[in-house]
Amino acid sequence: MDARRPAGRVLSEQPEDSPTASDPAADPLAVAREIALRQLTVRARSRAELAKALARKGVPEDTANQVLDRLEEVGLVDDAAFARDWLAAGGRRQRSRRALVAELGDKGVDRETVREAVAELDGDQDYLVARAYAERKATSLARLEPQVRYRRLTGALARRGFPSAVVAQVAREVLADLDVLDEGESEV
Repeated sequence: MDARRPAGRVLSEQPEDSPTASDPAADPLAVAREIALRQLTVRARSRAELAKALARKGVPEDTANQVLDRLEEVGLVDDAAFARDWLAAGGRRQRSRRALVAELGDKGVDRETVREAVAELDGDQDYLVARAYAERKATSLARLEPQVRYRRLTGALARRGFPSAVVAQVAREVLADLDVLDEGESEV
C-alpha cells in the first residue's frame, strides 16, 4: 500500500450495494437513474452530457432516454435553464460571451436554446467582465514597460474570447488608470 495515501475506500470504487449497468440482476432503470442523479449532484448538466455519461456506463439508449425524459418532466434536466445559468456564471469564470457559447455547444446544448439564452444577456456583459478581469490582471503588470503591459493584457483578454473592440477599449482604459495611479504614487 502507498504510504502517502490513507487506508480506506478508494474514491473511484462503487459502494458495495450500488447496482451497475453490467450487473444482470440490477434494474436498468434504477441503475440509469442513479448514474444520472450522481452526475447532477456534482453540478447541473445538459441532457446530452447525461446521455454521454449513461452511454459510457453501458446503459441501453432506450433506458437512458426514458430516464432523461423523466428527469426533464420533474425539472432536474432543463437545457434552457442550464444555458442561462452557464452564461450568467460566465462573469465569475471571466469568459467572454463567445467562449461561453462555444462551451455550451461542447456540452450538447442546441443552437436555438443557446441563442435564446444569449438574447437574455446584458449587452454590456463582455465589457464588464473584461474590465473586471483586466483590472485584476493589470496589477501584476504594473512594473513592466507600457508596451509590454499593453501586449500582455490584450493577449490575456483575447485568449478569454473577448471581441477585439472590447479588448482594445478595456486595455486602453485600464492601463490609463494604472498610469494615473503610478504617477500619483511617484509624487508622494
